[in-house]
Amino acid sequence: MDTRLAVALAVALTAMPFAAYAGGGPFGIDHVVTYDDSGIWNRRYQKALAGGAALTVIGGALFANDDTRMGRTFDQALDSMLLTAGTTTVMKYVFTRERPSETSDPNQFFQGPSHQSFPSGEVAEISSIVTPFIAEYRQDHPSVYLLALLPAYDAVARVKVHGHWQSDVLVGAAVGVGWGIYAHHRKTPLIMGMLPGHGFMVGYAKQF
Repeated sequence: MDTRLAVALAVALTAMPFAAYAGGGPFGIDHVVTYDDSGIWNRRYQKALAGGAALTVIGGALFANDDTRMGRTFDQALDSMLLTAGTTTVMKYVFTRERPSETSDPNQFFQGPSHQSFPSGEVAEISSIVTPFIAEYRQDHPSVYLLALLPAYDAVARVKVHGHWQSDVLVGAAVGVGWGIYAHHRKTPLIMGMLPGHGFMVGYAKQF
């Protein structure tokens, strides 16, 4: 079942309008697209999506009863999001790739710590958040697969505003999906289980 989940998310991302194009980068697909910061591709919408998703997960993990199915899934999403953030941060400082806004050459890796294009942290974050929910509810509510449209949208938007190369967003999505599946497999949450105040928050949530 997890294979089908990963395939579904991969299909959503590869269906993005990254036209077949001979390019460079690790997969030979990277190229600069026409810059577009208009309409839904505007950077402020990308930031709102990433920030809103993170706040929703943090709030859900803190206030949802973790004895419930929804509460456990929020805890898993929080684990996935934080593990993904740590992974992508390390990768950015290791690969130090220049963004399309900095160069037209997609092969510019190892250019110094100020260059952090690879991979996309935002696409990774959103993928890591939606994956536990898709994994948990896909059988009962197949429409939950529509959540995969969120990282797909962000991936397209990041490329359009020259924030990332095509391979940046694909690898970011893979990192997020990987940690999301890992977090969903765990019987107990990592992060919330280590917080001494979580018992208080659970009790607070149960009172309501």
